[in-house]
Amino acid sequence: MSDTVKKVVLAYSGGLDTSIILRWLQDTYRCEVVTFTADLGQGEELEPARRKAELLGIKEIYIEDLREEFVRDYVFPMFRANALYEGTYLLGTSIARPLIAKRQIEIAAETGADAVCHGATGKGNDQVRFELGYYALNPDIRVIAPWREWDLTSRTKLIEYAEQHQIPVPRDKRGEAPFSVDANLLHISAEGKVLEDPWQEPEEYVYSRTVRPEDAPDRPTYIEIDYAKGDPVAVDGKAMSPAALLTHLNGLAGANGVGRLDLVENRFVGMKSRGVYETPGGTVLAAAHRGIESITLDRGAMHLKDELMPRYAEIVYNGFWFSPERRMLQALIDESQERVNGTVRLKLYKGSVAVVGRKSPDSLYSLEHVTFEEDTVYDQRDAEGFIKLNALRLRLAKKREGGA
Repeated sequence: MSDTVKKVVLAYSGGLDTSIILRWLQDTYRCEVVTFTADLGQGEELEPARRKAELLGIKEIYIEDLREEFVRDYVFPMFRANALYEGTYLLGTSIARPLIAKRQIEIAAETGADAVCHGATGKGNDQVRFELGYYALNPDIRVIAPWREWDLTSRTKLIEYAEQHQIPVPRDKRGEAPFSVDANLLHISAEGKVLEDPWQEPEEYVYSRTVRPEDAPDRPTYIEIDYAKGDPVAVDGKAMSPAALLTHLNGLAGANGVGRLDLVENRFVGMKSRGVYETPGGTVLAAAHRGIESITLDRGAMHLKDELMPRYAEIVYNGFWFSPERRMLQALIDESQERVNGTVRLKLYKGSVAVVGRKSPDSLYSLEHVTFEEDTVYDQRDAEGFIKLNALRLRLAKKREGGA
């Protein structure tokens, strides 16, 4: 095994687990390791990751700010689709994995590495998402998944391995963490340990991006979001980059307790899991996009999108971002967004977000046609033939049954 891998690109957070993986790779494969640390807006200082990698003898260290690319090329295209997995989950973890996988493969090409490595466990979805991304972009890449190979099967064994190899173990890592966390600019998730019983309500300490809805301000916050071709481009009249806009909305929504979700979901690998998610800005954007589409998107296009959305969401959740079917659906979705322009006004109040206004230069809403007052554009007598034609098959079926 030791002579089959010369150089590996490791997705490296700088935390205890990936630091152990780094040293394990060196010991097991006797290979050179390149570390890659992505800033996707997880809110952590990344320079300590560089220092830890240097401490472990790493010469090639990549630390990259990918926040704008993440929101512009991954989050926003997904939100154009109104994607919700199993009707509620905004796919915050799922959508981050393709970008990390893409950069790992690119770095492998740049550095001459013949393998890539991730720290996902053998029970979860992330191993699938990472590896489908790897293979879609480089069919011949070697993938190393330590959690499926090593015998470090407990926290105690991990700590012992770290101590044997002079890997610093933070004081708070010596005990069992109450739950595991994954974070990026779109969301933060909590799973495992104290959250494994789906009957028990999560304690307040689980949440970090949103205030308790009961403690949110007693007066609502009103905001306006401008859209251009299906993407948000400004908040309250101020133009912002994709990452800056999402960051701004995270602050506004989080302060109003918006974006909490307690979910039992079906993992791609076959089991059910309970997760607690906070997606404050994303929850606002999901409502706002629906709001602007409601006046700019044709009924047939909107209904077709709604039929396709569960399939699109499942594709993203399962890790097939780079698949032909996702690209095909994305092309259809993006075509539908050409006239999705305008402004949405929203009300944030104690954990809820509601669309309370919408306007667009491309609106299909016609007050002349819909008014209850007298009009000159709609002949109500036309409805009689419309109804009779639509009722024809129902009448024939009833007559066949012997009805009147």
